[in-house]
Amino acid sequence: MAALLPLAACNIKSDGDTVAVASAGVTDAMIAQVPEGEWLSYGRDYGEQRFSPLTQVNDSNVGQLGLAWFHDLETARGQEATPLMHDGTLYISTAWSMVKAFDARTGALKWSYDPEVPRETLVRACCDAVNRGVALYGDKVFVGTLDGRLVALDQKTGKVAWSKVVVPNQQDYTITGAPRVVKGKVLIGSGGSEYKARGYIAAYDVNTGNEVWKFHTVPGNPADGFENKAMENAAKTWAGEWWKLGGGGTVWDAITYDPTTNLVLFGTGNAEPWNPAASGREGDSLYTSSIVAVNADTGEYAWHFQETPEDRWDFDSAQQITLADLNIGGQQRHVVLHAPKNGHVYVLDAKTGQFISATPFVPVNWATGIDPNTGKATVNPAARYEKGAPFVSLPGAVGAHSWQPQSFSPKTGLLYLPVNNAAFPYAAAKDWKATDIGFQTGLDGYVTAMPADAKARSAAMSATTGTLVAWDPVAKKAAWKVELPSPSNGGILSTAGNLVFQGTAGGDFVAYSADKGKQLWSFPAQSGIIAAPMTYAIDGEQYVAVMVGWGGVWDVATGVLAHKAKKQRNISRLVVFKLGGKAKMVLDPPPFTGTPEQVKAGGELYGRYCNVCHGDAAVAGGVNPDLRHSAALNAPEAIRSVVIDGALQHNGMVSFKSALRPEDADNIRQYLIKRANEDKALEAR
Repeated sequence: MAALLPLAACNIKSDGDTVAVASAGVTDAMIAQVPEGEWLSYGRDYGEQRFSPLTQVNDSNVGQLGLAWFHDLETARGQEATPLMHDGTLYISTAWSMVKAFDARTGALKWSYDPEVPRETLVRACCDAVNRGVALYGDKVFVGTLDGRLVALDQKTGKVAWSKVVVPNQQDYTITGAPRVVKGKVLIGSGGSEYKARGYIAAYDVNTGNEVWKFHTVPGNPADGFENKAMENAAKTWAGEWWKLGGGGTVWDAITYDPTTNLVLFGTGNAEPWNPAASGREGDSLYTSSIVAVNADTGEYAWHFQETPEDRWDFDSAQQITLADLNIGGQQRHVVLHAPKNGHVYVLDAKTGQFISATPFVPVNWATGIDPNTGKATVNPAARYEKGAPFVSLPGAVGAHSWQPQSFSPKTGLLYLPVNNAAFPYAAAKDWKATDIGFQTGLDGYVTAMPADAKARSAAMSATTGTLVAWDPVAKKAAWKVELPSPSNGGILSTAGNLVFQGTAGGDFVAYSADKGKQLWSFPAQSGIIAAPMTYAIDGEQYVAVMVGWGGVWDVATGVLAHKAKKQRNISRLVVFKLGGKAKMVLDPPPFTGTPEQVKAGGELYGRYCNVCHGDAAVAGGVNPDLRHSAALNAPEAIRSVVIDGALQHNGMVSFKSALRPEDADNIRQYLIKRANEDKALEAR
């Protein structure tokens, strides 16, 4: 018995080695049963319900919610992360895979980490330089970087414990998703299904970063043999030489661990290329656009359910997978709730993957129906655009539900969905050949481009909207809806205070009653919100936090439709609310501690070298950063790294070391601090 005791803190790997399981800090037991007030994983706990039991902020007092504190970010791209909170510290990731830790009460910055992702990585990132969050385990913080690294940081200091490149190559793969940690293993996949990626999910030792197991989602070259029986079976559903373009099926977001079954459930992306004729692809192309379950200890295949067979529309199934216990047909069932891009809400048995139901939550024309016994979709022949004319699909490639997280409330029994009402045109390219750079979809974007026709544009604009849907998965219908002017609104938080929170593409952060959908409160965030909120409590006081920052695929790819809600700039920040909060989003620079001589010298240098881009008297327009708001004002070394060392040269901010000295950068910083404080005093009048 004594000899067996050490194994209680270990997890057996498939090759017989062991992985240390955390017994202090953030543990598996804590993630499974989250301590009151904390938020420990992307979806709060293993079940990914994004439901909080906190009730201090509720439907009777939410109108008193005010800004507690905020922090402006230096990364003006889309912000998609969900903050995590443990032991009084709030952890976030930002665009470009940076990580920051704050005092969760006051907003004081504890530390910041920049993985220095090369900015040219954007050429292989389909949908902005985004990152959806970090993972906590033991005494570490884990983040996946856009250029394909998995990094472990010390929770208290932000210092790097280890860093590993975990993608097969740094030409076709990126990482934008949040890691999950299960029994001493960090789980992560990658993006790249529009490039030449072969999908996979892998588990890595939390202490070393060494790979524990890997499960591929599509088969490789049959001539090389298959890694397992699952890959051999999947190969029977493909045709042509799919492996030459990778095959797709990347695990770029959804990963859920079910302690009840010890299964890891994950969603897979589209088959690559989208146009099957471009590679001779035919058949269902498993395991693309599917939910797949594997054993958490070994990565061994358990079951799969394909939601979109023969995917040619970019209908990823990589959207958040939520676990729930529901009474269905008089029987208590432990189920998976999933609303992928293809426009249906699926309910599956969590242990076996058995199909229970699938119901459209938006208009659907790519399929003519769902088999009630198997759950398999019947594809509309007209939707096979490579065999005929171009096809306008409902929903479109952005998905009826994209990555923005859903939320399930066990209190109301409702699944809250951020819905996109947006069509998409598909046309097969003729004589298409793969290249070494850019999207490899096999589509003809010239044929389907938005015409310069006022009537056509007006019609498309009118038909393109968003909806917040409260879906009853047992009754298989909407309980209520809130119509929104644009797609690409934020993810959802539901609470036991009978509240649902969502940010909008138009820049409002809104609270609704969870049972009826009545709007109860809103806050103007000054930029679009695509991230999902979270809530936490410290010392009996509840806070609600959300990342603000317009961007993502809707902004970068949809042309005239990008600003359907509101034409606005990206102002990236973390905002945190509490009852009676009095903070205001105004200039909040550090106090001026320089000398008049420094200000004069810095002002002269600013006027000569800086104001042509950053504005007269340090007041910027709408394109370049307003340096009065820069977080770098707090750190002389940060200003020097940008101005002298060229840390942001990939953004166009090159080094000025040929003209300026380090002390010149310090003088410019003092000038900016003086200007910011002057304008802060002016605004207070």
